[in-house]
Amino acid sequence: MMKDKAKVRQILDAVKVGGRDALTAPEGKLVCDAYGIAVPQEGTATNATEAQKMAAAMGFPVVMKIVSPDILHKTEAGGVIVGVKSAEEAAIAYDTIIANAKKYKADASIIGVQVQQMLKGGQEVIIGAVTDSSFGKLVAFGLGGVLVEVLKDITFRLAPASMADAYSMLDGIQAAEMLKGVRGSDPVDREALAKLIVGVSELVSDFPEISEMDLNPVFASKDSAIAADVRIVLDFTVKVPRYRPAESDVLQAMNRILQPRSVAVIGASAETGKIGNSVMKNLINGGYKGNIYPIHPKAEEILGYKAYKSVKDVFGEIDTAVFAIPAKLVAAALIECGEKKIAGAVLIPSGFAESGEPALQEELVAIGRKYHIRLMGPNIYGFYHTHVNLCATFCTAYDVKGSVALSSQSGGIGMAIIGFSRSAKMGVSAIVGLGNKSDINENDLLIFFEQDPNTKVIAQHCEDLKDGRAFAEVARRVSRKKPVIVLKAGRTLAGAKAASSHTGALAGNDKIYEDVFKQCGVIRARSLRELLEFARGVPILPTPKGENIVIITGAGGSGVLLSDACGDNKLQLMPMPADLDTAFRKFIPPFGSAGNPVDITGGEPPQTYKNTVLLGLSDERIHALILGYWHTIVTPPMVFARIMVEARDEMRAKGIEKPMVASLAGDVEVEEAAQYLYEHGIPAYAYSTELPVQVLGAKYQWARGAG
Repeated sequence: MMKDKAKVRQILDAVKVGGRDALTAPEGKLVCDAYGIAVPQEGTATNATEAQKMAAAMGFPVVMKIVSPDILHKTEAGGVIVGVKSAEEAAIAYDTIIANAKKYKADASIIGVQVQQMLKGGQEVIIGAVTDSSFGKLVAFGLGGVLVEVLKDITFRLAPASMADAYSMLDGIQAAEMLKGVRGSDPVDREALAKLIVGVSELVSDFPEISEMDLNPVFASKDSAIAADVRIVLDFTVKVPRYRPAESDVLQAMNRILQPRSVAVIGASAETGKIGNSVMKNLINGGYKGNIYPIHPKAEEILGYKAYKSVKDVFGEIDTAVFAIPAKLVAAALIECGEKKIAGAVLIPSGFAESGEPALQEELVAIGRKYHIRLMGPNIYGFYHTHVNLCATFCTAYDVKGSVALSSQSGGIGMAIIGFSRSAKMGVSAIVGLGNKSDINENDLLIFFEQDPNTKVIAQHCEDLKDGRAFAEVARRVSRKKPVIVLKAGRTLAGAKAASSHTGALAGNDKIYEDVFKQCGVIRARSLRELLEFARGVPILPTPKGENIVIITGAGGSGVLLSDACGDNKLQLMPMPADLDTAFRKFIPPFGSAGNPVDITGGEPPQTYKNTVLLGLSDERIHALILGYWHTIVTPPMVFARIMVEARDEMRAKGIEKPMVASLAGDVEVEEAAQYLYEHGIPAYAYSTELPVQVLGAKYQWARGAG
């Protein structure tokens, strides 16, 4: 698409010189023309006679609208008349619009009345753009009129958007079926709509001073998409660029912080119950092999380690300093860390932005930038990095090594992560607290864990994203290699308010987070339990090679619920081919059901479960299995669990591996069976038909995004 940037620049510069913050409708048309954004024929009349001539030349009916830089909402001012059918009506409409405008705003500067070709038929939609404080420029799409205002049926993408992004927006609204034609109506021209979306996204990206833009309504028909009205709002305020260090610098610093050869504990203590004492004990008892330097103004030694009055007294390099001192003492100690060229400061103390002291936090940030120290926190529990035996925290020690890297903005959520990991026997590569995120944030962790060979899945809890665009850019790349799972708190108004008071977080528009996560391939968890279960289950599931899923169950009721869960998680139940139906029927009783779900019934022996699962695994048309077990005397829970692992292992030995999840219903013995299955690579849940399908759905979501 040809773009006339020089023309747009000329128009925007003239508006700036005029001291205005919005374009008139004719100026908006010229801008749209410069970017190939389809708008109707139009002209501006300065008297009733001109209006008559323009309308006649375009052909009736026409729409007439006030043109004034002081009247942005034209309909509210009585400045719009539609369906003008004759020259006589055009003259009357002109006089009426001018009179209404003067009545609405007596001192308004009135340029004239826009006479515009009236578009006929088609589906009304809205295409627009907004500027978000975290994500920057976003393009929006939704159905026009009451649907967008009342139902909020709208979707967002980062700008500039690709044609693929644009098509996904057309399919991403609740009323998407209306665009495809319903009740005999024609489908809309999807390509024309997508090009409009891309054009708007490129325009606002090329000209950052465009803070808002609306094409509303856009009339989409079977052969075109034309914007009937254009509204463009400007903001010429010079924005201070966000601090964003180069990724190479981030990686270098994060390597030193998370994999340090030496750690200083500022505020180390020999007194039990002190945070500095807990940090020291965790470092020592956790098996950390690097150098540990306790820093204390008076002590000679702490827990058998020589103590120093200042980090500057330590001979040799220090990579990370863990702070366990009151907030008011942090700044001075941080300066000494800077002079010592320490890479990172782990700021455990609270009493900063989260408690109404933003100036104290800003002082730390300024010191960090001056001395090139990366700051983790403040207001955090510290971090764990199991593969280097590092527990740089005052919380309970954790040393079970695994492939999941988790982070949280909240200390309480961090403790829940530790507790769940221990209870579920889930190994982790790291657990990191971010707290107020004065500096180090989710983006930095993504950059580090992307290249960490011990990490296969990255799971993050956050209340806000300080630089959402930077996160999105990194997450889009990382998620193609490793699943990125995010629990974004503050989804509701009450949650957003609580987040603000908790960590000073600005929760933002949740719909924007939802859509940007989707655009970047991020798996969104809706609850803490989902975050933890996805982190536990996604890495052990093989990547599916297709969309066809079969449910094999011993209970019809479970089959129904599992089917519902598949629908909720956008999983596709495979229509059962006749030959496969026949093959399944060889193993199940006549009163069973071989459709999908395959219901083998509750009274069948273990071999029936095994035979049907072996068939499901061996048939190339089936890509994943969901198992629904019902506790019976004939096939006890642990017998079921063992034969499922046997069946999986037999097929794995033949080079066949597919995702399998299981739901177990029964008495308490099913808990042991579910744990056994999980420990052997089959995510399984007692008493739930939803969780196993949600975990499988998360794996599918990642696989689709990663290609």
